[in-house]
Formats: sequence, C-alpha cells, structure tokens
Amino acid sequence: MKKLTHISSDGRAQMVDVSAKLMSKRKAVAAGKIRVQRQTLDLISKDQIAKGNVFATARIAGIQAAKQTAQLIPLCHTLPLGEVKIDIVTSNQGAEVKCAAQTVAQTGVEMEALVGVTVALLTIYDMCKAVDKKMQIYDVRLIEKTKSAVAVSPCETHRPRAKASQRRVANRATARTNDSRIKRKL
Repeated sequence: MKKLTHISSDGRAQMVDVSAKLMSKRKAVAAGKIRVQRQTLDLISKDQIAKGNVFATARIAGIQAAKQTAQLIPLCHTLPLGEVKIDIVTSNQGAEVKCAAQTVAQTGVEMEALVGVTVALLTIYDMCKAVDKKMQIYDVRLIEKTKSAVAVSPCETHRPRAKASQRRVANRATARTNDSRIKRKL
C-alpha cells in the first residue's frame, strides 16, 4: 500500500512539497450525475425555474469553484488553471455534468475537476429545490487524469526557445526587411 503523502512521519497533516517536480501539462476530467423528476427537466428546458437559467448558472458556478479549490480544500496547491470546461447533458433521469480542467504545473488538477463538477451539481440542486424535493446527486468520480510526457523546468518560460540556427535565420530576414525599408524611404 502506498504511503499517504499528506501525512508527515509524526502523523500531522502537511502540504506535499512539489517544488522539485518539473512543470508539465496536466488535465483531469470528473463527472457526476443528478437525478431529477421529468417535470423539473421540462421546467429547466423551458427556462421556467424562478431562479433563472439553471445550466448556464451551474456552468459558471462550476468554473468559479474549480478556480477556488485551494481555498476550499486545505492541503491543495494553488494552480494557474489554463482552462476549465463544464458540460451538461440531460437524460430522462436527470443530467450528467462533466468538468475538465487543464494547467501547466508541478501537480495535477483532479481536485479542481472534482470541485467544479460537484459545485455545478449543487447549483442545479439549489436552483431546483423549490420544485423538486426528490433530487439526488450521485456517482461523482474522476474519469480521466493525464500528464504530458514533455516537462519543463519551473524556471523556464512556457514558450519553447528558438534554436540558435532559427534565431540567425530570423535575424537575417529582419535585417533584409529593415534594409529594404530604408532603401524605399530614400
């Protein structure tokens, strides 16, 4: 069994030190479901829920929540999220929400994806609770977690540097362009 990384050798909670890890592109996708009555789905589709557009609000709430994960989960690292996407698909039983989060960082974004999907589901619940007392949120899970094979050190910028030969070609082209502009002006 693997060692719990958030527990120190003396048993205290700790934030994992990721400072020695290389930066890499990371993505996580989480999903969850909400069971609602058919009449509730009809009200949502006709935009007749008193609090407003349910799915649009749930998308925004999920994105905002993913961005706040480090403030909600005490030992999570603050991550610069490059993208958070919330997709909502309905069925006869309710809706499935998926949250995809991406970053270039030293640690993964699975908690951000899980928080995003959970808060989007809770928002649907909150907006519909006046008309549906039987809603159920269930099956919240991580369905994908990837890390790119190409890593960059924390000190490097995210843009790849041009090779020396590429810089020489670019400099010659710029010099020719500048020379031709000067000749035209004369």
